[in-house]
Amino acid sequence: MSWTALLSVAVFVGAYILIATERVHRVAAALGGAALMLALRLTDGETAFHSLDAGVDWNVVFLLLGMMIIVGVIKQTGLFEFLAIAAAKRAKGRPFAVLAMFVVITGVASAALDNVTTVLLIAPVTFLVCDRLALNPIPFLIAEVMASNIGGTATLIGDPPNIIIASRSGLSFNDFLIHLAPFIVVLMIVFVVVCRYALLAAKSSRTSSRFGTTIVGTSEVP
Repeated sequence: MSWTALLSVAVFVGAYILIATERVHRVAAALGGAALMLALRLTDGETAFHSLDAGVDWNVVFLLLGMMIIVGVIKQTGLFEFLAIAAAKRAKGRPFAVLAMFVVITGVASAALDNVTTVLLIAPVTFLVCDRLALNPIPFLIAEVMASNIGGTATLIGDPPNIIIASRSGLSFNDFLIHLAPFIVVLMIVFVVVCRYALLAAKSSRTSSRFGTTIVGTSEVP
């Protein structure tokens, strides 16, 4: 392996460590690594910006930009807040019903929009609903994050890696939809069932803990 390759790997590993440890903002770490690659002449501007094999994939960049604009417009309409609150009302405050509806809304929205942005939009409503129902929001947020990743896999635009794969391989939107969407539907059903058992297990654990505390407190009475 040449010194150029070794130095390139060192820059990549260094940037990755900075992103993972969050010592600096991940955008600054990524841009700093890219600037260092150019400064050390490990690559050049023509390769970085115009090469079809190793350069910036502008199809991905501008598709993500367009998705962010669409999401910004939808956010102003309050659509996500309306759907989440309507789902909570229909669930009548039952924890699993609320969780299942939030999971489905997040998964479906992530298939049509960017999954990270979908979670950022649904999370504030989740905090609001859980606060009103006196529920712990953490299981809801974790379930929504996982549902977002599952639902985003179903379409070309649902997840940035899908966009990159489609751009490099020439796959169309319909290719993703036909081959992945049926599998994702089944996976979402399985995930909702798993959430059901996870909630039951958590409820049973809390009940056992309270019972044990009661027994210990009773045994200490003279």
